[in-house]
Amino acid sequence: IDPIIVPGGDIGKLSICGTVNDLAAAGATPLALTTAFVLEEGLDIATLERIVASMAATARHAGVPIVAGDTKVVPRGSADKLFITTTGIGVLPTGVSLPAPDRASVGDVVIVSGTLADHGMAIMTVREGLAFTSEIHSDCAPLAGLVAALLDVAPNVHCLRDPTRGGLAAVLNELATQSGVCIEIDDASIPVHPDVRVACELLGIDPLHVANEGKMVIIVPAEEADAALAALHAHPFGKDAVRIGRVQEGHAGRVHLRTLLGSLRIIDTPAGDLLPRIC
Repeated sequence: IDPIIVPGGDIGKLSICGTVNDLAAAGATPLALTTAFVLEEGLDIATLERIVASMAATARHAGVPIVAGDTKVVPRGSADKLFITTTGIGVLPTGVSLPAPDRASVGDVVIVSGTLADHGMAIMTVREGLAFTSEIHSDCAPLAGLVAALLDVAPNVHCLRDPTRGGLAAVLNELATQSGVCIEIDDASIPVHPDVRVACELLGIDPLHVANEGKMVIIVPAEEADAALAALHAHPFGKDAVRIGRVQEGHAGRVHLRTLLGSLRIIDTPAGDLLPRIC
């Protein structure tokens, strides 16, 4: 990421959370991680120590050990300070119907586990030097425990995705296309922190297109939606979870937004790279 340290997170914490969350979104229980560093010559040792300590703390919090690593140093100007690659191994349960991007069904409920666009705008406000009454913090968090609690009470979850690059808009378009359904979300229900919303407006960015690093998009059968929300609300990383829409018939592959005026707007897949070096 650029910058490598932002309020609420850093490149080390992000590297752990991103891999843990990818495994969790597949329905797997994370078991172990490996990591590899590419360090630019001249990187401050105190910065490296801070990032390594952050990785260790995040891995402990997630309950997933880092079992192997590698380090390479490249000439000044070749690596933009620091690159980290993390690989994870997880275990899939047997005899269970796992979440998949083609399983969304008509009547399902769409849930997000908390406020959107926090991570992307934390990075963007630092880059642009924007200041607010309260500082915007990255939502970067390991979500394996949250997903485990969810699946305990809602074992028939159809889709799980962490809305990273491209944000909620990209994830919902992918799920609608692969499942051959239409997804309608309600603008009034979409959770965005007021400071994040203001920052998006100042920069002309749609919060639905902004990356998140500590949230899950969940598509669940209607009969399990209440239990799913209760489990999410009981977990620290899901206390702000809300239902934002439903899966519908017609217009397969489309995502519609019900506006505050009651009209429908098509939500397209984001084009291009809004925020480079964000995850």
